[in-house]
This record gives sequence, C-alpha cells and structure tokens, in this order.
Amino acid sequence: MTKREILRRTLLSSVGTAVMMTGLSIAPANAQLDEIIVTAQKREENIQKVPISVSAIQGERYTALFQAGDDIRALATRIPSFYAESSNGRAAPRFYIRGLGNTDFDLAASQPISVIQDDVVLENVILKSSPIFDIEQVEVLRGPQGTLFGRNTPAGIVKFTSVKPSHETDAYATLSGGELGTFTAEGAVGGSILGDVLSARISGLFQRRGDWIDNSFTRQDKALGGFRDFAGRVQVLYEPNESWSALLNVHGRSLKGNSASVFRANIVGPGNNDLNANFDRDTVAFNQGDNNPQQYDGWGASLNMSWDLNGVTITSITAYETTHGSSLGDIDGGNDDMDGGTPGSPGTIPFQSVTQDGINDLDQFTQEVRIANDDSERFRWQFGGYYFDGEFTIETRPFSIFFPASTILTHENQAWAVFGQAAYDILDTTTITAGVRFTDDEKDLTAQTGATAPVNVSDDQISWDVSLNHFLTDDVNLYARVASGFRAPTIQGRDVAFGGAPSTANSETIMSYEGGIKSELFDRRARVNFGGFYYKVEDLQVSAVGGAGNFIQLVNAEEAVGWGFELDTEASITENLLVTLGVSYNNTEIQDGNLAVNTCAQCTVTDPTFTVPAVPAPLTLARVDGNPLPQAPRVIVSATARYGVPMGDDGELFFFTDWAYQGKTNLFLYESAEFSEITGFEGGLKIGYAKNDGSWEAAIFARNITDEEILKGGIDFNNNTGFVNEPRVIGVSLTGRL
Repeated sequence: MTKREILRRTLLSSVGTAVMMTGLSIAPANAQLDEIIVTAQKREENIQKVPISVSAIQGERYTALFQAGDDIRALATRIPSFYAESSNGRAAPRFYIRGLGNTDFDLAASQPISVIQDDVVLENVILKSSPIFDIEQVEVLRGPQGTLFGRNTPAGIVKFTSVKPSHETDAYATLSGGELGTFTAEGAVGGSILGDVLSARISGLFQRRGDWIDNSFTRQDKALGGFRDFAGRVQVLYEPNESWSALLNVHGRSLKGNSASVFRANIVGPGNNDLNANFDRDTVAFNQGDNNPQQYDGWGASLNMSWDLNGVTITSITAYETTHGSSLGDIDGGNDDMDGGTPGSPGTIPFQSVTQDGINDLDQFTQEVRIANDDSERFRWQFGGYYFDGEFTIETRPFSIFFPASTILTHENQAWAVFGQAAYDILDTTTITAGVRFTDDEKDLTAQTGATAPVNVSDDQISWDVSLNHFLTDDVNLYARVASGFRAPTIQGRDVAFGGAPSTANSETIMSYEGGIKSELFDRRARVNFGGFYYKVEDLQVSAVGGAGNFIQLVNAEEAVGWGFELDTEASITENLLVTLGVSYNNTEIQDGNLAVNTCAQCTVTDPTFTVPAVPAPLTLARVDGNPLPQAPRVIVSATARYGVPMGDDGELFFFTDWAYQGKTNLFLYESAEFSEITGFEGGLKIGYAKNDGSWEAAIFARNITDEEILKGGIDFNNNTGFVNEPRVIGVSLTGRL
C-alpha cells in the first residue's frame, strides 16, 4: 500500500468514524446547531420549513474549499446531487443537478440551471464563472424552479448571497499561500457612514497561481497553468426611514493568465479509462496555442429597492452585467506526429487543432418587480413581473486553412414573465403552497461574417408548482411537491465557424415529483433531511458534441427520466465535534430509440453503432437509447468533520477535514470504454489555532491532499484527449477579524 493510499484511508476513516458517532452520542445542550435561513421562495425562511429539496453551505465548509485558489467548480460533489466541470478553465463552468445539465462548451450554450448572485440571474456561461467571495451563504435548489425563478431552471438554481452592509462596523482579511505559487487574499470592511441612514461594505478577492506546467515541445519550463483573478464589490445601503431602503451593488472581475483548460492528448485507454503513460500532470507537449492564454474582464451593477407599505412589501431589482474576453487553446493536446514522430508528441494525433473563442461586449439587463404581503400572515402571497434583455457577440478563430480566419455571430435574447405564488396554513401544522408563471422567450442569431441566414426561435410556456408541508411535531415535518418547468428554445451557431450551419432545439419541459422528511433531533443538536424524487423531461435539449465529424449539434431527445434521493445530515456530537454527511443517488436514462450521435475518433464505443454516408467520409453513429445523461454522477458522497481542543480560556486547536466521492459518470452521450464509468475521490485538511471570539486564526491546509488524478472531461473528435482535476496544494493561511 502506498503512502498516499495510507493517508487517504486514515483521513477518510476519521471522518467516517465521526459521522457514525451521530447515532451513538450527542452533545450537551450548549452545542445546538445554528438555524439555517434560506430564500428559496424569495422570503427568509428556516430551511426546515421550506417544502423544497434545498441544501445550504456556509462557514468553514465553504471557505475551506477555496483556500488554494479554486474557482466555483470547487463546490462540485460537496452538495448532494450537485456537480460542476468546465473545459474552459476558470471561465464558463457547466453545472448539473440530479443529472440534468449541458455538456456544450460553446460560449452561447444554454444550461438548465440558473446561477443567481445577489438576486440577479447570471445567464451567460461566462457570467456564471464570476468569483464568489465575502459570501454569507450558498444555496442549491433542486428540481424545477420555474415559478419564482423562471425559464432555464428545470434542473434547479445555484444561489449566492453576499454579506450585506450594516451599521455595525466589521472587517476581516484572509491571506493564504501555498505550493505552485498559489496565493489568495480576501477581505471586506463595512459599517455606518452616515448615522442610521447610510452604510456601506467594500469587499475584494485576489487569487493567483504561478505557471507550473512545463511544455516539453518548446522546452519551456513552467509555461502554463497560472492565473491572476481579481474581483471586487462595493455595496451602499440607504435607509432614510423604516419603510424604504435601497441597496446599490457595483462589482467587477478581471481574469488573466495561461489558465484555459489544459487538454492532454491520448491520456486514457485504449480500451479502458485509466490514465496511461502519456499522462504527466506537470508536463504537456503543445506546439500551438501560445500556452493557452485566457483573459476576461467585466463589471456589473444592481439596485435593489424595497418599500414596506402597511404589511405589503414592494421590491424592485434592476441590474446590468457586461463582460468581454477570450480563451486560446491547443485543443488536440499535443503536436502532430504524422511527420515521423515529433519529440514529445503523446500518441497519434491525426491533425492539428487550435481554437480561440471570445465574447465581445456582452450586455445583460434585467428588471424584476415583486409585491408580497407579510411573512407572518396565515395566507401569504406574492406576485410580480420580470424582464430580460441580453445581447453578446461571439468570435471563433479556428486557425486552420480549411475554415475562415474568424466567424462572428451575434446572439440576442428577450424574455418577459409574470408570476404569482400563494401559501395558506390549512392548519397550524399544515401548509399548502401553489404558484404559476407565464414566460415568453425569443432568441435571434445574426452572422456578422459569412453568408449564414438569420435564425429566430421563440416560445411561451406556463410553469407551475404545488407543495404540501405537514409538521408531525415541532421538529419533524413531511413535504411533497409537484413542479413543472422548461428550458427555452436554443440556437447553437458554433458549426458556422467550421463550415456548417446553425442548429436549434425546441423547448424542453419537465414534470417533477418529490417528497421527503426534514427533522431536527436531540434538542436541535442533529439535523437529518431526506428526500426522494422522480422526473420526466420531454424534448430534452442535448448537445451532440465532437465525435469524429467534429460537430456541435443541438438536438431534442424524445424523453429522459431520472429518479433518486438526497440525504443531508449535520450533527453536533459533542461540544467540540461537528460532523456532516451528504449522500445522493441519481439514476438517469435517455429514452429515445431514434437518437444517434457521432462517436469518437479513436476510442472503443460500447453502444450499438451504424454507418451513414457523408462527405468527406462516412460517419459512424451510436444509438444512445438507455444511456445515462452525460456528466451525471450516479452517486455523490461528501463528509466533513471539525474537532476543537480548548487551549486556555480563549482559544482552541482545531482539526477540519472534508472528503467527497464522485461515483460512476459517463462523459458523453454515447458510452465507450475510455470515457465511461469515471469515478473520483478527493479530500482536504486544515489544522490550526483560532481565538474563541473569532478575532484571528492561523492554519495549515491541504487541498486534494492525496494528490488524486481524476479525469474530469474529454475531447473525442481527434484523439483521446482529456483534462483532469486540480493538483494538490499545501499551504498556510491567516485570518483576522475586527
């Protein structure tokens, strides 16, 4: 057994032992769990009373994930049924909830999961990569959220809430540094600036990593892998009286570095999904791509105003977002060895592929107006309207003699909606909630270069949900929910850059059924929430990406179904020991006997295949009926444990560890020996000293402590190219609070 395996098993065993102790011993009364307040229904509510499957992550469980400079993808597998990955590095992440997501890597890709930051939807995939810092809480709302949050939420939403200004002066700063030239600085300061009328908060984040990957082709050491990511936020809260308030939020982000995804040629197989001898985490052999530069800059602003009028609250949220930038990458992951074997070329690479994609001047404007009565009423209602207007231009440069030097496409999207929700306490212990939303959505694509004709798609849909919540006791309640949702029709124009035509997909619709139990046990020293679900999606939008024909085609699968469960637990076992355990099981299946997609160029396809005539060469297609959805882990298990040892009267030595397991995952629509049944296991560790009053903390930490090497995605049109998880980083951190 290797040292890494011994360390991994020892740390996992410690977490598992602590979790199992949940059923054996419970802490004294002074170790009660904190109440978790969420805004899943656009009202502040105890998470235990919300009839929705929702998870929240905050505090050390959240901050520990980002100490080594990780981006939003660090949340993947840390929340039941939630996954994330990206073939665009620190930009354009792709999210999946209960197996539903979209593997399309284009910058115009549509996703069935909305990202909401400070009550503003971030629609484009670049906006969804906005750094998260000075965060009060992360919420993941599973299942269709089409009533209150609208289209493009059939899988759910990821909601980030920043710490808001207050009249109490406070400040904090966190510095961490570690291997690979990794450095992170995060901080905020806030307080009153004009009596009880005006308060403000300024917060910022700087993340850096040095170039650490060698390029054996150019013989350049430490050529790529580094980045500098800076983000800032200024919030000003104006409260002239008890009835009216206005919160102005201005924020920005600048990302620069050689941080586009590192594609590695022929690192899996053949005939299995094991990383082979071509894989070296510290080395690539790129002859093109200029070491994968990536740069994005953007800013945004929102104005959130609230009027309290005798028990009725009017809320207006006006927001604007803009961004621009590009990524360049050596897509084939190596250098062409057809000339007899260029030094450093990893395996057979039939042809060279290098591409640059960028967004020019994305503009997004949103306006929401909502009216709601008081939360304490027996009959609670809210209704409102929403408007969305987005436009962006995508430029693709294939760097090939076979295609145009660049293709520029403009995408426009306008949508509006009206919605309403009502909740009624039938009994003191039973509440029924129902909501409905009408949405109209229209998209246009116009080619600024070439002869591609304009494309237009539009649709209007009604989404609704009904839920029932019943308390068996003050601490145990049952809930059931039926909900519908839809993803608006979509246009994909990337094939225009490679001599093809745009493709479109009709709206997908979902019907979901879920139910479960939420409980707080042992005088609120343990929290156990369990829920099961079943959904059916009709006209599922899928992206047939890559394959030997190198296409990106939007298609509608006839149906997809999914079922499974989520378990969220937290327990204060003793006054000094806190553990959490999250488990999810997601069984997904594509149901379409006629759907066939392009297969890989060099891998071993295990689906039934057939050949069709095509120019310049025949295509082999695979039937995908019965396959799981791509990038949908069957099982996710996550666990954390924090143990504190009192040191004197005012401090403690603490131990915190977190572990996550990703079960069998298929990377593409088709199944193959090389890109199916991917699994992964990662852990983190933090040991330090903290003052009981939170004034300061010093610690050593490790992310991916056992240095696991996990395949996270692949590119299949040329060779068996893959990209992997983040490397191990060991470092130190210091936090101070005022």
